[in-house]
Amino acid sequence: MALASEISIAGILASSAIAACFAELCTLPLDTAKVRLQLQKRAGEGSGKYRGLLGTVATIAKEEGLLALWKGIVPGLHRQCIYGGLRIGLYEPVKAFFAHTYYVGDGSLFTKVFAALVTGAIAIALANPTDLVKVRLQAEGKAGTPRRYDGAFNAYYTIVKQEGLAALWTGIVPNIARNAIINAAELASYDHLKEIILKLPGFTDTVLTHLIAGLGAGFFAVSIGSPVDVVKFPVPQYVKSVFK
Repeated sequence: MALASEISIAGILASSAIAACFAELCTLPLDTAKVRLQLQKRAGEGSGKYRGLLGTVATIAKEEGLLALWKGIVPGLHRQCIYGGLRIGLYEPVKAFFAHTYYVGDGSLFTKVFAALVTGAIAIALANPTDLVKVRLQAEGKAGTPRRYDGAFNAYYTIVKQEGLAALWTGIVPNIARNAIINAAELASYDHLKEIILKLPGFTDTVLTHLIAGLGAGFFAVSIGSPVDVVKFPVPQYVKSVFK
C-alpha cells in the first residue's frame, strides 16, 4: 500500500489482477473442496461422501482425477482479473477520495473499512457472472454423471441462452454482501495491522511485515465472511447429482 502513490492506477490494477490470478491457481483445489462440502450439506447429504476439507480433496482426486481440483479455473481467472484487480486497485484511490472529501484522515480505520466496502461491492457486481460460472463448474461431479457445460465459455453461453442474461447475476445480493464484507475485513485489517506492526521496535516495511499483516488479515477476513459465504448461491436441482 505504501507504494501505491508511486504507481499509476493502471499499474496497480494490472499488478493486483496478476497477483490475484496467481493466488487463484494455488488455492483453487481448497476452494473446490469447500464448494462441494457446502453444496453437499445444502443438498441434504450432510454425512455424504465428502468429509472434511482434506478428505474432500482426496475423494475428488481419487474419483475424478487430480485436475478436477482445478475445475472452474478459467472463470476463476476471469473473476480474479476483474474482482481481484478492481477491489485492490481501487482501494487506495477510493480511500484517498473519501478521506479528502470528508476530512476523516487517511489513517482512520473507518475510512479504510468504508473504502474497502465500496471497492468490494463494485468489483463483485461486475465479476458476478464469472463467480457464478466458476461455482457451477466446481459443483459438477465425477465422470459418468451428466454435465451441463463443456467449459467456461460454453457455460456463459448456455446460461444466457437457457436462463436469460439476468441469470448471470444470480445471487448478486448475498454475493455483494459477502465480498464487500470480506474485502473490508481483509484490506482494512491488512492496512491497519501493517501500520501497527511498523510502530513496533525492529520492524520496517519489509516482506516479513507484509506477510504477518497478510496472514492476520486473511484469518480475520475468512472468520468474518464465512457465514455469508454459505448462503452465497441457491443450489440448483442438478447439483444433487454430484452426491449420488
